[in-house]
Amino acid sequence: MKIIEDDLSTPEIADFLRHHLADMNALTPPESVHALDLEALRAPEITFWSVRDGSSVAACGALKRLTPTHAELKSMRTDPTRQRTGLASRLLTHIINEATARGYNRLSLETGSAAPYLPARRLYEKFGFTYCAPFADYTPDPNSVHMTKPLRAAIPAPNQ
Repeated sequence: MKIIEDDLSTPEIADFLRHHLADMNALTPPESVHALDLEALRAPEITFWSVRDGSSVAACGALKRLTPTHAELKSMRTDPTRQRTGLASRLLTHIINEATARGYNRLSLETGSAAPYLPARRLYEKFGFTYCAPFADYTPDPNSVHMTKPLRAAIPAPNQ
């Protein structure tokens, strides 16, 4: 498996993101879904990565520039058949290291507050994210939680 910067041009990634949006819409009221579609992920301030196993997509994640020193983690998803394999940790490590290398000193995210999002929140907590007030254009929402992490130095990639 390898992590690649993805140009979002293959049918495999389009299908993977369709499933991601469908899952978000099934778990969260529409007004509280902040997941980005394929076109929104092509914005110049966003860098998108996929984890590929051959031609299949195993996971994805993105980094969105908010300010010169603050970025947002977006579109983290692991294929349900590959959850709890360390793949999300590997990808999150990669994105945190990229954010640090780009000079960001803060990385934030929004995720769901409902029980199905608990594994994601635990992953983020394990990586040093703490709960915070809404940031950027987010507003208080009982279906969302916001987390942030100061960035100081790159963390080592896990051994594979």
